[in-house]
Amino acid sequence: MSTQQSSNIANPAPLGLLGFGMTTCLLNLHNAGFLPLSIVIVAMGFALGGAAQIIAGIMEFKKNNTFGATAFTAYGFFWWSLILIWINPFSSINAKDDASMGFYLGLWGLFTLIMFIGTLNHNRITQIVFGSLAILFFLLSAANFTGSHMIHTIAGYVGIFCGLSAIYSCAAQIINNEFGRNVLPM
Repeated sequence: MSTQQSSNIANPAPLGLLGFGMTTCLLNLHNAGFLPLSIVIVAMGFALGGAAQIIAGIMEFKKNNTFGATAFTAYGFFWWSLILIWINPFSSINAKDDASMGFYLGLWGLFTLIMFIGTLNHNRITQIVFGSLAILFFLLSAANFTGSHMIHTIAGYVGIFCGLSAIYSCAAQIINNEFGRNVLPM
């Protein structure tokens, strides 16, 4: 006999969206040409992009939310894997090349496209976040395969939009919950 227990865990989605959104904005300010790649981006990717999203993902598992658990945990580990690629602590292994990065980003685009299809049963802002993220990954993949600086720059602008969309979703969930009504539409 199983017993149903109500969850007393807070909604972890705003934390995960904040981690994703802020890190995505910061990295794509670099991709769009506004900032150099620096330790600031790496640290944000490790802490907020990686750790905060992984924590949110684990909390989503506890809440029995397969979509949120998969999304936050996977993208949290995306940030950690990207940092490992950048710093290459395994110096005996060849450093990244454009083709391998193209496939890496393309596979993340494929995963994100699958997740986007899942959002068709979610609110509009979640669709916007995942739709723009899929476009971002495919653009970054194309930029690596072609070596096109223009595609990379366009990807940066799409990434800034995607990150700001995630921050908006975070803000809407927090503000709407605190006021007990829809202050910010989702």
